[in-house]
Amino acid sequence: MAKYLKKAEKMTARELELEKIKLEIAEELGFGNKVREKGWGEITARETGRVGGIMSRRLRNEESSIASKK
Repeated sequence: MAKYLKKAEKMTARELELEKIKLEIAEELGFGNKVREKGWGEITARETGRVGGIMSRRLRNEESSIASKK
């Protein structure tokens, strides 16, 4: 199965920031080493969902805090 992985040098600043957040969350959940060693394709759907859910919540909270400061 072919994998499409965007190389870091071709990522935008926002994409790099999101990748950093994803890895931080994976570390917090205890499977950061698994992601670093084997890649995102080796984690379960449940783990992926947890990362995505937490990531969405953080991004929403950041946006709402920025909007409330204006």
